[in-house]
Amino acid sequence: MSYLIQLNKLIILLTKLQYYGIRGVTLDWFKSYLTNTVQFVSIENFYSSNGHIACGVPQGSIHGLLLLLIYINDICCSSYVLKFILFADDTNLFYLSKSVSDLRHVLNHKMAALSEWFKANRLL
Repeated sequence: MSYLIQLNKLIILLTKLQYYGIRGVTLDWFKSYLTNTVQFVSIENFYSSNGHIACGVPQGSIHGLLLLLIYINDICCSSYVLKFILFADDTNLFYLSKSVSDLRHVLNHKMAALSEWFKANRLL
């Protein structure tokens, strides 16, 4: 993953944190926490070498799930037709219609809009 994409994701997350009221020293702490971090694996008496985290939050971190939820929380704004249910790291989309052709048309159109949300948020 390129440095620019990584930086853009960090800026997106920090902007979303600000939107939800995280500012000042706390926002600075998150910025520090999410930049230039390393992690390693420990199994019994074996320790791997340190690896630079190129994207995201440290795996298994206390803040990881919360930051993911903050990052994706506005996915629901990508469509007011689809019903979104978000739970932890799982997202479900629902749309109800009696017509198969309506389902096909609406879902194709809304999936394109959802794809734009993913692109804007630098997610695959």
